[in-house]
Amino acid sequence: MAQALRLDSMEPAFGLRAAGRLLTEMIEPWVQELGLLVESVETSRPAAAPQDWQPGALVRLPFSRKACREGAFMCGPALMALTDTAMLLACSAAHNGYRAMSPIDQTMHFLRPANFDVIADARIVRTSRTTSFGRVLLYGAADRQAVGMASSAYAML
Repeated sequence: MAQALRLDSMEPAFGLRAAGRLLTEMIEPWVQELGLLVESVETSRPAAAPQDWQPGALVRLPFSRKACREGAFMCGPALMALTDTAMLLACSAAHNGYRAMSPIDQTMHFLRPANFDVIADARIVRTSRTTSFGRVLLYGAADRQAVGMASSAYAML
């Protein structure tokens, strides 16, 4: 993942197209096989956003028996890959473009089993020239009930 991702000059901010290219060009093939879908990317505050708005991304992990333990519930490694990928996109949104980065800490809490599509809502809490800190809430796509939550820190290389 050391190469730089070029944004089209027509795209003024890191958006869905650039996020989609990140998924296909920079993400490891085994993570690509999960079929992750970028639902939205927010680089700047939307008009109706709350005061505590933070840049971030929404990423969907479609339910698949391949990503399940014993064929029933999404396994921890698949949910961690979703979390890590969503944070990579959220960091890119906060920096308005991809920068090489490496996770230095990720703490995950699994709240309930998931046998359905899961959405990761990744938000950047604080970023600096060298480090980005974020949080991810995982929830069921249909019922919006929590599945897991994570806190993450990334070294910006």
